[in-house]
Amino acid sequence: MSSNERGFFRNIDWVTILIYLCLCTIGWFNIHAAVYDETNRSLFDTDTNYGKQFIFIMVSLVVAMIILLLDYRFFSALAPPIYIVTVLLLILVLVIGRNVGGNQAWIPLGGGFRLQPSEFAKLATVLLLAKYLSGTNIKITDTESFFISAGIILLPMALIMLQPDTGSTLVFCSLIFVLYREGLSPYFLIIIALTATLFILSLLVSQWLLVAAIAIIGALLVFFNLRNRKFIFGLLVWIIGSLGFVLAVKPLYTNVLQDHQRARIDELLGITFDPRGAGYNVAQSKIAIGSGQLWGKGYLKGTQTKYSFVPEQSTDFIFCTVGEEWGFVGSLIVIGLYLFLLLRVIHIAERQHMAFSRIYGYGVASIIFFHVLINIAMTIGLMPVIGIPLPFISYGGSSLISFTALLFILLKLDSNRTGYTY
Repeated sequence: MSSNERGFFRNIDWVTILIYLCLCTIGWFNIHAAVYDETNRSLFDTDTNYGKQFIFIMVSLVVAMIILLLDYRFFSALAPPIYIVTVLLLILVLVIGRNVGGNQAWIPLGGGFRLQPSEFAKLATVLLLAKYLSGTNIKITDTESFFISAGIILLPMALIMLQPDTGSTLVFCSLIFVLYREGLSPYFLIIIALTATLFILSLLVSQWLLVAAIAIIGALLVFFNLRNRKFIFGLLVWIIGSLGFVLAVKPLYTNVLQDHQRARIDELLGITFDPRGAGYNVAQSKIAIGSGQLWGKGYLKGTQTKYSFVPEQSTDFIFCTVGEEWGFVGSLIVIGLYLFLLLRVIHIAERQHMAFSRIYGYGVASIIFFHVLINIAMTIGLMPVIGIPLPFISYGGSSLISFTALLFILLKLDSNRTGYTY
Protein backbone atom coordinates (compact mmCIF):
# COMPACT_ATOMS: atom_id res chain seq x y z
CA MET A 1 0.00 0.00 0.00
CA SER A 2 1.44 3.40 -1.01
CA SER A 3 1.99 6.22 1.45
CA ASN A 4 -0.83 8.22 -0.21
CA GLU A 5 -3.26 5.35 0.28
CA ARG A 6 -2.21 4.95 3.90
CA GLY A 7 -2.69 8.70 4.39
CA PHE A 8 -6.10 8.53 2.79
CA PHE A 9 -7.33 5.76 5.08
CA ARG A 10 -5.71 7.38 8.10
CA ASN A 11 -7.55 10.66 7.48
CA ILE A 12 -10.98 9.04 7.23
CA ASP A 13 -13.05 9.58 10.38
CA TRP A 14 -13.58 5.93 11.32
CA VAL A 15 -15.43 6.82 14.53
CA THR A 16 -18.24 8.39 12.48
CA ILE A 17 -18.28 5.41 10.12
CA LEU A 18 -18.60 3.06 13.10
CA ILE A 19 -21.59 5.02 14.42
CA TYR A 20 -23.13 4.91 10.94
CA LEU A 21 -22.69 1.11 10.71
CA CYS A 22 -24.19 0.63 14.18
CA LEU A 23 -27.29 2.65 13.26
CA CYS A 24 -27.75 0.80 9.95
CA THR A 25 -27.45 -2.55 11.72
CA ILE A 26 -29.91 -1.49 14.42
CA GLY A 27 -32.30 -0.38 11.70
CA TRP A 28 -32.06 -3.66 9.80
CA PHE A 29 -32.81 -5.80 12.86
CA ASN A 30 -35.65 -3.55 14.01
CA ILE A 31 -37.26 -3.61 10.57
CA HIS A 32 -37.04 -7.41 10.78
CA ALA A 33 -38.75 -7.28 14.18
CA ALA A 34 -41.42 -4.84 12.97
CA VAL A 35 -42.62 -7.09 10.13
CA TYR A 36 -41.51 -10.46 11.50
CA ASP A 37 -43.40 -13.50 10.28
CA GLU A 38 -42.75 -16.87 12.00
CA THR A 39 -43.27 -18.67 8.69
CA ASN A 40 -40.31 -16.78 7.19
CA ARG A 41 -37.27 -16.60 9.43
CA SER A 42 -34.67 -15.58 6.82
CA LEU A 43 -33.15 -12.11 7.25
CA PHE A 44 -32.28 -12.02 3.55
CA ASP A 45 -35.67 -12.70 1.94
CA THR A 46 -35.95 -9.94 -0.67
CA ASP A 47 -39.75 -10.27 -0.71
CA THR A 48 -39.82 -8.67 2.75
CA ASN A 49 -38.99 -5.15 3.92
CA TYR A 50 -35.99 -6.33 5.92
CA GLY A 51 -34.64 -8.28 2.96
CA LYS A 52 -34.96 -5.20 0.77
CA GLN A 53 -33.38 -3.09 3.51
CA PHE A 54 -30.33 -5.37 3.42
CA ILE A 55 -30.04 -4.63 -0.31
CA PHE A 56 -30.37 -0.90 0.42
CA ILE A 57 -27.60 -1.16 3.02
CA MET A 58 -25.30 -2.90 0.54
CA VAL A 59 -26.06 -0.30 -2.14
CA SER A 60 -25.44 2.46 0.40
CA LEU A 61 -22.04 1.00 1.28
CA VAL A 62 -21.14 0.93 -2.42
CA VAL A 63 -22.26 4.57 -2.72
CA ALA A 64 -20.17 5.43 0.35
CA MET A 65 -17.08 3.76 -1.14
CA ILE A 66 -17.53 5.55 -4.48
CA ILE A 67 -17.83 8.90 -2.67
CA LEU A 68 -14.63 8.25 -0.72
CA LEU A 69 -12.77 7.40 -3.94
CA LEU A 70 -13.87 10.56 -5.78
CA ASP A 71 -11.89 13.79 -5.77
CA TYR A 72 -13.16 16.09 -3.02
CA ARG A 73 -13.48 19.00 -5.50
CA PHE A 74 -16.09 17.03 -7.42
CA PHE A 75 -18.85 17.88 -4.94
CA SER A 76 -18.32 21.63 -5.01
CA ALA A 77 -17.92 21.77 -8.80
CA LEU A 78 -21.05 19.70 -9.52
CA ALA A 79 -23.30 21.19 -6.83
CA PRO A 80 -25.29 23.35 -9.34
CA PRO A 81 -26.02 20.53 -11.86
CA ILE A 82 -26.89 18.12 -9.02
CA TYR A 83 -29.37 20.71 -7.72
CA ILE A 84 -30.86 21.26 -11.20
CA VAL A 85 -31.30 17.52 -11.80
CA THR A 86 -32.99 17.12 -8.42
CA VAL A 87 -35.37 20.01 -9.13
CA LEU A 88 -36.26 18.41 -12.47
CA LEU A 89 -36.98 15.12 -10.67
CA LEU A 90 -39.23 16.97 -8.22
CA ILE A 91 -41.15 18.35 -11.19
CA LEU A 92 -41.22 14.94 -12.89
CA VAL A 93 -42.67 13.22 -9.83
CA LEU A 94 -45.63 15.61 -9.95
CA VAL A 95 -46.36 14.36 -13.48
CA ILE A 96 -45.63 10.62 -13.41
CA GLY A 97 -45.20 9.95 -9.71
CA ARG A 98 -47.01 7.24 -7.78
CA ASN A 99 -49.39 8.34 -5.05
CA VAL A 100 -48.79 6.52 -1.76
CA GLY A 101 -50.57 7.55 1.43
CA GLY A 102 -51.90 10.74 -0.15
CA ASN A 103 -48.48 11.98 -1.35
CA GLN A 104 -47.39 11.85 -4.98
CA ALA A 105 -43.76 11.55 -3.98
CA TRP A 106 -42.41 8.37 -5.60
CA ILE A 107 -41.20 7.53 -9.11
CA PRO A 108 -41.71 3.76 -9.79
CA LEU A 109 -38.53 1.97 -10.90
CA GLY A 110 -39.95 -1.54 -11.33
CA GLY A 111 -39.44 -4.68 -9.30
CA GLY A 112 -41.19 -3.15 -6.30
CA PHE A 113 -38.59 -0.38 -5.95
CA ARG A 114 -39.32 3.35 -5.99
CA LEU A 115 -37.33 6.59 -6.02
CA GLN A 116 -38.28 9.46 -3.70
CA PRO A 117 -36.68 12.65 -5.11
CA SER A 118 -37.50 14.70 -2.01
CA GLU A 119 -34.94 12.68 -0.02
CA PHE A 120 -32.15 13.57 -2.47
CA ALA A 121 -33.35 17.19 -2.64
CA LYS A 122 -32.02 17.70 0.90
CA LEU A 123 -28.53 16.65 -0.20
CA ALA A 124 -28.66 18.77 -3.36
CA THR A 125 -29.87 21.84 -1.46
CA VAL A 126 -27.14 21.57 1.19
CA LEU A 127 -24.48 21.21 -1.53
CA LEU A 128 -25.63 24.25 -3.52
CA LEU A 129 -26.15 26.34 -0.37
CA ALA A 130 -22.58 25.54 0.72
CA LYS A 131 -21.30 26.29 -2.79
CA TYR A 132 -23.02 29.69 -2.90
CA LEU A 133 -22.25 30.86 0.65
CA SER A 134 -18.56 29.90 0.29
CA GLY A 135 -18.23 32.14 -2.76
CA THR A 136 -16.03 35.25 -2.79
CA ASN A 137 -17.58 38.34 -1.18
CA ILE A 138 -20.76 36.47 -0.25
CA LYS A 139 -22.11 37.47 3.17
CA ILE A 140 -25.44 36.27 4.50
CA THR A 141 -25.92 39.69 6.11
CA ASP A 142 -26.18 41.27 2.64
CA THR A 143 -29.76 41.50 1.41
CA GLU A 144 -29.01 40.02 -2.01
CA SER A 145 -27.04 37.09 -0.56
CA PHE A 146 -29.80 36.41 1.96
CA PHE A 147 -32.55 36.28 -0.66
CA ILE A 148 -30.51 34.08 -3.02
CA SER A 149 -29.79 31.68 -0.14
CA ALA A 150 -33.47 31.70 0.80
CA GLY A 151 -34.39 30.99 -2.84
CA ILE A 152 -32.06 27.97 -2.95
CA ILE A 153 -33.92 26.54 0.05
CA LEU A 154 -37.47 27.62 -0.89
CA LEU A 155 -37.55 26.24 -4.46
CA PRO A 156 -37.42 22.52 -3.51
CA MET A 157 -39.66 23.25 -0.52
CA ALA A 158 -42.36 24.64 -2.82
CA LEU A 159 -42.14 21.68 -5.22
CA ILE A 160 -42.28 19.14 -2.38
CA MET A 161 -45.26 20.94 -0.84
CA LEU A 162 -47.12 20.42 -4.13
CA GLN A 163 -46.90 16.60 -3.68
CA PRO A 164 -48.05 17.43 -0.89
CA ASP A 165 -45.44 16.21 1.62
CA THR A 166 -45.53 18.56 4.59
CA GLY A 167 -43.01 16.57 6.63
CA SER A 168 -40.26 16.64 4.01
CA THR A 169 -41.01 20.31 3.32
CA LEU A 170 -40.50 21.28 6.96
CA VAL A 171 -37.09 19.54 7.08
CA PHE A 172 -35.63 22.32 4.93
CA CYS A 173 -36.50 24.84 7.66
CA SER A 174 -33.66 23.35 9.71
CA LEU A 175 -31.18 25.00 7.33
CA ILE A 176 -31.86 28.26 9.17
CA PHE A 177 -29.16 27.02 11.59
CA VAL A 178 -26.65 26.95 8.73
CA LEU A 179 -27.45 30.57 7.89
CA TYR A 180 -27.19 31.47 11.58
CA ARG A 181 -23.74 29.86 11.80
CA GLU A 182 -22.65 31.91 8.80
CA GLY A 183 -23.66 35.21 10.38
CA LEU A 184 -27.42 35.56 10.12
CA SER A 185 -28.78 37.75 12.91
CA PRO A 186 -30.13 35.83 15.93
CA TYR A 187 -33.22 38.01 15.65
CA PHE A 188 -34.36 35.71 12.83
CA LEU A 189 -34.37 32.77 15.25
CA ILE A 190 -36.32 34.87 17.75
CA ILE A 191 -38.83 35.82 15.03
CA ILE A 192 -39.26 32.14 14.09
CA ALA A 193 -39.83 31.19 17.74
CA LEU A 194 -42.37 34.01 18.19
CA THR A 195 -44.14 33.04 14.96
CA ALA A 196 -44.46 29.43 16.12
CA THR A 197 -45.79 30.62 19.48
CA LEU A 198 -48.35 32.92 17.82
CA PHE A 199 -49.44 30.06 15.54
CA ILE A 200 -50.14 27.78 18.51
CA LEU A 201 -51.86 30.54 20.50
CA SER A 202 -54.02 31.41 17.48
CA LEU A 203 -55.40 27.88 17.55
CA LEU A 204 -55.86 27.68 21.32
CA VAL A 205 -57.33 31.07 22.27
CA SER A 206 -59.77 33.55 20.77
CA GLN A 207 -58.35 35.30 17.72
CA TRP A 208 -59.58 38.72 18.84
CA LEU A 209 -58.31 38.23 22.40
CA LEU A 210 -54.85 37.58 20.96
CA VAL A 211 -55.10 40.64 18.68
CA ALA A 212 -56.03 42.79 21.70
CA ALA A 213 -53.13 41.40 23.74
CA ILE A 214 -50.60 42.14 20.95
CA ALA A 215 -51.98 45.66 20.52
CA ILE A 216 -51.80 46.42 24.27
CA ILE A 217 -48.29 45.00 24.71
CA GLY A 218 -47.12 46.84 21.59
CA ALA A 219 -48.61 50.14 22.75
CA LEU A 220 -46.88 49.86 26.14
CA LEU A 221 -43.51 49.08 24.53
CA VAL A 222 -43.89 52.08 22.19
CA PHE A 223 -44.85 54.38 25.10
CA PHE A 224 -41.77 53.45 27.17
CA ASN A 225 -39.39 53.78 24.19
CA LEU A 226 -40.58 57.00 22.57
CA ARG A 227 -37.05 58.42 22.32
CA ASN A 228 -35.65 55.42 20.48
CA ARG A 229 -37.01 56.00 16.98
CA LYS A 230 -35.13 53.09 15.40
CA PHE A 231 -36.51 50.67 18.00
CA ILE A 232 -40.03 52.04 17.58
CA PHE A 233 -39.90 51.55 13.80
CA GLY A 234 -38.88 47.91 14.21
CA LEU A 235 -41.48 47.44 16.91
CA LEU A 236 -44.26 48.83 14.71
CA VAL A 237 -43.24 46.48 11.90
CA TRP A 238 -43.40 43.55 14.37
CA ILE A 239 -46.82 44.62 15.71
CA ILE A 240 -48.35 45.01 12.24
CA GLY A 241 -46.79 41.74 11.05
CA SER A 242 -47.98 39.86 14.16
CA LEU A 243 -51.53 41.17 13.84
CA GLY A 244 -51.65 40.20 10.15
CA PHE A 245 -50.24 36.76 10.92
CA VAL A 246 -52.73 36.08 13.72
CA LEU A 247 -55.67 37.09 11.49
CA ALA A 248 -54.36 34.85 8.67
CA VAL A 249 -53.72 31.69 10.74
CA LYS A 250 -57.26 30.35 10.87
CA PRO A 251 -58.00 30.77 7.11
CA LEU A 252 -54.64 29.28 6.16
CA TYR A 253 -54.99 26.46 8.69
CA THR A 254 -58.43 25.58 7.32
CA ASN A 255 -57.71 25.90 3.60
CA VAL A 256 -54.03 24.90 3.16
CA LEU A 257 -53.51 21.93 5.48
CA GLN A 258 -55.21 18.63 4.70
CA ASP A 259 -57.90 17.23 6.99
CA HIS A 260 -55.67 14.53 8.50
CA GLN A 261 -52.90 17.08 9.16
CA ARG A 262 -55.28 19.42 11.00
CA ALA A 263 -56.69 16.49 12.95
CA ARG A 264 -53.19 15.46 14.13
CA ILE A 265 -52.33 19.01 15.24
CA ASP A 266 -55.70 19.39 17.02
CA GLU A 267 -55.09 16.09 18.79
CA LEU A 268 -51.59 17.13 19.88
CA LEU A 269 -52.75 20.52 21.20
CA GLY A 270 -55.68 18.98 23.06
CA ILE A 271 -58.29 20.74 20.92
CA THR A 272 -59.82 17.35 20.14
CA PHE A 273 -59.43 13.87 21.64
CA ASP A 274 -59.87 11.00 19.21
CA PRO A 275 -57.86 7.91 20.26
CA ARG A 276 -59.63 5.78 17.64
CA GLY A 277 -59.12 8.26 14.81
CA ALA A 278 -56.48 10.98 14.43
CA GLY A 279 -54.83 10.05 17.73
CA TYR A 280 -54.75 6.29 17.10
CA ASN A 281 -51.20 6.06 15.75
CA VAL A 282 -49.67 8.08 18.56
CA ALA A 283 -51.74 6.33 21.24
CA GLN A 284 -50.60 2.89 20.05
CA SER A 285 -47.05 4.17 19.67
CA LYS A 286 -46.94 5.36 23.27
CA ILE A 287 -48.40 2.05 24.46
CA ALA A 288 -45.74 0.12 22.54
CA ILE A 289 -42.84 2.23 23.85
CA GLY A 290 -44.17 2.26 27.43
CA SER A 291 -44.72 -1.50 27.45
CA GLY A 292 -40.98 -2.03 26.93
CA GLN A 293 -40.31 -0.61 30.41
CA LEU A 294 -36.62 -0.67 31.46
CA TRP A 295 -35.05 -3.56 29.52
CA GLY A 296 -37.68 -4.29 26.86
CA LYS A 297 -39.54 -7.50 25.99
CA GLY A 298 -36.70 -8.96 23.97
CA TYR A 299 -35.92 -9.29 20.27
CA LEU A 300 -38.96 -10.49 18.24
CA LYS A 301 -41.08 -10.60 21.40
CA GLY A 302 -42.92 -7.31 21.11
CA THR A 303 -46.68 -7.93 21.16
CA GLN A 304 -47.61 -4.44 19.88
CA THR A 305 -45.07 -4.95 17.11
CA LYS A 306 -45.98 -8.53 16.27
CA TYR A 307 -49.70 -7.86 15.93
CA SER A 308 -49.28 -4.64 13.92
CA PHE A 309 -51.10 -2.33 16.33
CA VAL A 310 -48.89 0.57 15.21
CA PRO A 311 -49.26 1.49 11.51
CA GLU A 312 -46.11 2.27 9.47
CA GLN A 313 -44.01 0.59 12.14
CA SER A 314 -41.04 -0.18 9.90
CA THR A 315 -40.88 3.38 8.55
CA ASP A 316 -42.12 6.47 10.43
CA PHE A 317 -42.79 4.61 13.72
CA ILE A 318 -39.72 2.36 13.79
CA PHE A 319 -38.72 3.84 17.16
CA CYS A 320 -41.73 2.06 18.69
CA THR A 321 -40.04 -1.27 17.97
CA VAL A 322 -36.88 -0.03 19.68
CA GLY A 323 -38.86 1.08 22.74
CA GLU A 324 -40.95 -2.08 23.03
CA GLU A 325 -38.27 -4.72 22.44
CA TRP A 326 -35.21 -2.91 23.81
CA GLY A 327 -36.89 -0.84 26.52
CA PHE A 328 -35.69 2.42 28.04
CA VAL A 329 -32.06 1.28 28.04
CA GLY A 330 -32.11 0.37 24.35
CA SER A 331 -33.89 3.60 23.45
CA LEU A 332 -31.31 5.56 25.40
CA ILE A 333 -28.50 3.79 23.53
CA VAL A 334 -30.05 4.69 20.15
CA ILE A 335 -30.57 8.34 21.17
CA GLY A 336 -27.01 8.37 22.53
CA LEU A 337 -25.66 7.16 19.19
CA TYR A 338 -27.50 9.97 17.40
CA LEU A 339 -26.22 12.53 19.90
CA PHE A 340 -22.67 11.23 19.47
CA LEU A 341 -23.06 11.38 15.69
CA LEU A 342 -24.35 14.97 15.76
CA LEU A 343 -21.54 16.12 18.05
CA ARG A 344 -19.05 14.37 15.80
CA VAL A 345 -20.44 16.01 12.65
CA ILE A 346 -20.32 19.47 14.28
CA HIS A 347 -16.74 18.78 15.43
CA ILE A 348 -15.81 17.77 11.87
CA ALA A 349 -17.48 20.90 10.47
CA GLU A 350 -15.64 23.20 12.87
CA ARG A 351 -12.20 21.81 12.05
CA GLN A 352 -12.51 22.49 8.31
CA HIS A 353 -10.20 25.03 6.65
CA MET A 354 -12.48 25.53 3.64
CA ALA A 355 -15.76 27.44 3.99
CA PHE A 356 -17.58 25.05 1.64
CA SER A 357 -16.80 22.07 3.87
CA ARG A 358 -17.75 23.89 7.07
CA ILE A 359 -21.07 25.12 5.69
CA TYR A 360 -21.83 21.70 4.24
CA GLY A 361 -21.04 20.06 7.59
CA TYR A 362 -23.53 22.26 9.41
CA GLY A 363 -26.10 21.43 6.73
CA VAL A 364 -25.59 17.72 7.44
CA ALA A 365 -25.94 18.28 11.19
CA SER A 366 -29.11 20.38 10.74
CA ILE A 367 -30.88 17.84 8.51
CA ILE A 368 -30.04 14.85 10.73
CA PHE A 369 -30.93 16.75 13.92
CA PHE A 370 -34.34 17.77 12.59
CA HIS A 371 -35.18 14.23 11.43
CA VAL A 372 -34.17 12.62 14.73
CA LEU A 373 -35.87 15.23 16.92
CA ILE A 374 -39.18 15.28 15.05
CA ASN A 375 -39.38 11.52 14.40
CA ILE A 376 -38.77 10.49 18.01
CA ALA A 377 -40.90 13.35 19.38
CA MET A 378 -43.89 12.38 17.24
CA THR A 379 -43.71 8.73 18.37
CA ILE A 380 -44.02 9.80 22.01
CA GLY A 381 -46.72 12.40 21.36
CA LEU A 382 -44.68 15.59 21.67
CA MET A 383 -45.00 16.55 18.00
CA PRO A 384 -47.72 16.08 15.38
CA VAL A 385 -47.27 13.11 13.04
CA ILE A 386 -45.73 14.54 9.86
CA GLY A 387 -44.21 11.39 8.39
CA ILE A 388 -40.42 11.71 8.20
CA PRO A 389 -38.02 8.75 8.60
CA LEU A 390 -35.54 8.10 11.38
CA PRO A 391 -32.11 8.43 9.68
CA PHE A 392 -30.30 5.13 8.90
CA ILE A 393 -32.91 3.12 10.86
CA SER A 394 -36.27 3.54 9.11
CA TYR A 395 -37.06 1.30 6.14
CA GLY A 396 -36.52 2.91 2.75
CA GLY A 397 -33.89 2.92 0.04
CA SER A 398 -34.14 6.58 -0.96
CA SER A 399 -33.83 7.69 2.65
CA LEU A 400 -30.89 5.43 3.51
CA ILE A 401 -28.91 6.13 0.33
CA SER A 402 -29.47 9.90 0.53
CA PHE A 403 -28.45 10.07 4.21
CA THR A 404 -25.42 7.90 3.45
CA ALA A 405 -24.36 10.22 0.63
CA LEU A 406 -25.01 13.25 2.84
CA LEU A 407 -22.74 11.91 5.59
CA PHE A 408 -19.96 10.39 3.49
CA ILE A 409 -19.49 13.48 1.33
CA LEU A 410 -18.65 15.28 4.58
CA LEU A 411 -16.22 12.51 5.53
CA LYS A 412 -14.57 12.80 2.11
CA LEU A 413 -14.21 16.57 2.46
CA ASP A 414 -12.83 16.11 5.96
CA SER A 415 -10.24 13.54 4.83
CA ASN A 416 -8.69 16.25 2.63
CA ARG A 417 -8.96 19.14 5.09
CA THR A 418 -5.16 19.53 5.25
CA GLY A 419 -4.62 19.32 1.50
CA TYR A 420 -6.97 21.87 -0.03
CA THR A 421 -5.69 23.51 -3.18
CA TYR A 422 -8.27 26.30 -3.28
